[in-house]
Amino acid sequence: MTDPQPVTLRDLQKPDDFAEVAALLSAADPEWPLTAEMMATWDEAHDPALYRRERVAEQGGRIVGVSHVGHDDFAFEDWRYFGRVVVHPDARGRGVGTALYDDAFAALRGRGAQDLRTMLSDQPEDAPGRAFLAARGYVRTWDRFESRLHTADADLGAFDDLMAAVAADGVQLRSVADLAGDPQRDRRLWELDWRLFQDVPMGQALTRRPFEAWLKQELEDPTFSHELSFVAVRPDVDDPLTGPYVGYSSLMSNPAGFFVIGMTGVRREDRGRGVAKALKVAAMRALAAAGGGEIRTFNDPPNKAMLAMNRALGFRRGPTRSRHELHLDPVTGERRPVPVPPELT
Repeated sequence: MTDPQPVTLRDLQKPDDFAEVAALLSAADPEWPLTAEMMATWDEAHDPALYRRERVAEQGGRIVGVSHVGHDDFAFEDWRYFGRVVVHPDARGRGVGTALYDDAFAALRGRGAQDLRTMLSDQPEDAPGRAFLAARGYVRTWDRFESRLHTADADLGAFDDLMAAVAADGVQLRSVADLAGDPQRDRRLWELDWRLFQDVPMGQALTRRPFEAWLKQELEDPTFSHELSFVAVRPDVDDPLTGPYVGYSSLMSNPAGFFVIGMTGVRREDRGRGVAKALKVAAMRALAAAGGGEIRTFNDPPNKAMLAMNRALGFRRGPTRSRHELHLDPVTGERRPVPVPPELT
């Protein structure tokens, strides 16, 4: 019996490795495939002011694993890092994940990391990953619920009264594409998106992305659908930052054919009037008119209003993805206790 070929680690080579790494990540999580083009777009949109470290593991001349760690631009602290290690399904059990993790961990501890975070689902295929993290002291600290709906299964005509009431209240639902003639559209959406995100209960303090980074990661991302993302407009409102824009719901495509809601929210003054629900219905109807498809969305457990709204629209719960954390002493590098919410104990 021959000895297994050695595993070697090296830096990710861009863009040469993108196609092979995208194929690996898609094989590891076929429910959420991605492409080399998506990786190139995300790489270009990365804020160069934030730290990141990307490595691959090679065995027998092929990439069998990848690690990506760095600062979290959604919840930035210089001592907090987010990342993941992914191994191709047919290369697991050979120490590839351990080699990549140890390599990344040493680099982050050398930077004085105090908080390491990653996400995993509750699905059976992620059970080895959860055991891997638990063995290294990671603790589950937060859940995110995924919900799914196919437009073919939704009675979109049932919302006619809602849409009429919202229109009668003076709110216009316009696609992002329809608003292209507004020279202030992009900055108004950036301001509105940040205002809305601050009210989303995500279990962490959020940080604002610079306008240029947000623009690349949002409106200029090729997966962003300008025709299926909608803005609630009140022509009689003239906010100094957001103008007449009072609500926003974004939809992005995935190469597997489904769509993902990135944000749905309404400014505080217009909540409780059905505007957020109407924004989602507008997107669902536009998608149905374009041929239909599945929509997926994520919500946090404290966001009970949005979870109830999604149920009323016909969304059904899918997998849960959980945040796992490891806390380290900045001086000694030793593990520190991680506070766990009572509902997760």
